[in-house]
Amino acid sequence: MYTTQAPPRPVHRRFPGGPPLAGLAATATVLFLTGLIASTAMAGTTFPSPTGTGASILAYFRDHPDAVTASGFFQFAAAVPLAIYAATASSRLRTLGIRAPGATIALAGGVLAAAFLALSGLVTWTLARPAVLASPPLVSALHDLAFAAGGPGSVVPFGLLIAGLAVPAAFGALLPRWLAGTGLLIALAAEFSALSLLVNGAAYLLPVARFAGLAWLITAGVLLPKTRAAGPGPA
Repeated sequence: MYTTQAPPRPVHRRFPGGPPLAGLAATATVLFLTGLIASTAMAGTTFPSPTGTGASILAYFRDHPDAVTASGFFQFAAAVPLAIYAATASSRLRTLGIRAPGATIALAGGVLAAAFLALSGLVTWTLARPAVLASPPLVSALHDLAFAAGGPGSVVPFGLLIAGLAVPAAFGALLPRWLAGTGLLIALAAEFSALSLLVNGAAYLLPVARFAGLAWLITAGVLLPKTRAAGPGPA
């Protein structure tokens, strides 16, 4: 009597935790800073503010197309690891037993922040095209769009990413309370940066929330565990 042996099942290897969170946040930070530093060095001046005069803004884009192209490229590139961070961190929270909405809020906020940052980078890249530079009204409109998307458009949901991580991680004892509290303060600053669309003086909240938030994501990526030890139940 012959017996048939079932074919061996494929082996699925598990990689708990996904990509390293700290590395993703550090990569996004380096790419974003590289864009700022490179464009400033190439142009010899900083990227123009939306509050500047129309003539000075137009002159910047016409005189420094290479710097504008570099700025747009690195800004777009920085959005990629940020989106991966949001997806990985959300999955990590669920793996650690978090069932609260925070994990979903973190994912939604991170994806929106990355999408608007990528949009800003693409619009900035477009501002270096000769056909666009031939139309001053178009330059002005695209410059405002680049600021709105990369500024409050990206920073406000960026705050949701941080809050979505900080709150459940605090209640689930996954991060130190001081780090979770700092994350909430940064998230509040990010949300209030939306006022920059109404009040020019509120624009200072944008770099504060962005760079403090990136530093917070790196720190949280280092301290957030990949597995939960036996102890408190899931949040």
